[in-house]
Amino acid sequence: MPVVEENGAGSDDPADAIRYRLDQQRILARFGGVALRSRDIDEIVRAAVELAANGMRTRLAKFLHHDTARGGLIVRAGVGWNEGVVGGAEIGDDLGSPAGFAFQTGEPVISNHLRDEKRFRTPDFMADHGVKRAINVLVEANGKRFGVLEVDSRQDGRFEEDDLAFMQGFANLIGVAIERLEAENNLRAAIEHQELLTREASHRVKNSLAMVSAMLNLQMREDDDPRVQRMLGDAQARIVAIGQAHDQLWQGERVGIVALERLLCGIVDQLREQAPDHAIECDIAPLVVSGDTAIPLGLLLTELVTNAVKYAYGEGGGPVRIETRCADGALTMTVADQGIGLPEGLDPTASRPTSLGMRMVTSLTRQLGGTLAFEKAGPGTRAVFSMPLPEKV
Repeated sequence: MPVVEENGAGSDDPADAIRYRLDQQRILARFGGVALRSRDIDEIVRAAVELAANGMRTRLAKFLHHDTARGGLIVRAGVGWNEGVVGGAEIGDDLGSPAGFAFQTGEPVISNHLRDEKRFRTPDFMADHGVKRAINVLVEANGKRFGVLEVDSRQDGRFEEDDLAFMQGFANLIGVAIERLEAENNLRAAIEHQELLTREASHRVKNSLAMVSAMLNLQMREDDDPRVQRMLGDAQARIVAIGQAHDQLWQGERVGIVALERLLCGIVDQLREQAPDHAIECDIAPLVVSGDTAIPLGLLLTELVTNAVKYAYGEGGGPVRIETRCADGALTMTVADQGIGLPEGLDPTASRPTSLGMRMVTSLTRQLGGTLAFEKAGPGTRAVFSMPLPEKV
């Protein structure tokens, strides 16, 4: 039950009393918006004391935050107080003051005539401000006592039990806001930890793939069989493509998001080293994609460029150009050469391709939900891949 000291007199005008309660409802609703939107607890308690004072038709209010280490109630926010009170004044958290009693027992306290109060002492700074009456309510969050919201007045009058509903509404909203902020902070910390783990995992995968690529390179140097060297080179190119994607996944500001230009041009740089006789150029439209899109797209590029390098110019070299465009809701990637062109009657997109490379191209195209066509470029061949433009990430 609330502790109420009944000295003093309130307004006897029924119309004024109705306006008073309606104003309180409006003010409480306004504070609810602040408590639900703000991410700053200091902003929330500042708004609480200002609006609570307005709603109680007084110029003095404060929020007392409990200092666990010192065992006291510190004035964290307030209106109407002299300089130095907010952030400096302190009230004991024992049962001897109205605020301390509310904090210790959880029961709201109304004291309408502090000068004649026998049960509680009046803190010196409140007496210096001529405070005659006060109302205190506990603020709790997540089952823990956080502090006390108090409204004070220099005027004679009476805080009534109906005022407690108004004050308790403020206290409840502050508590909910604190719980929300704590939940958001916990969620943010969990997300940051998950991002750290994801970055670490991608970094480890990238390093492991680099080690495998180096081993394949050593194996190619030791084997004189051109067919084996070609197969190992193809495998190395695929591993490098996956490694590039993982490198981008953990290095970017947003985990799991890749800038397509950096990824594809990075893969092209690696392919240039493996095919120094070919002038491989890339023109990539700005786009960010998820890792689920980046990895198969990087592999598809690797296969198409590798095919152009291997078959377009025979024993010699020549230009290979990669271009992507984003238009009409589609992402289009083109790999073009100026070589000998496709043999007559050859359909690389046949339903059952025989080479491993073309089987991978077909599988990756299907995985990305796209289409692939090979066109005569006059001279040379142009491979055109198209897929729905990925949703913004």
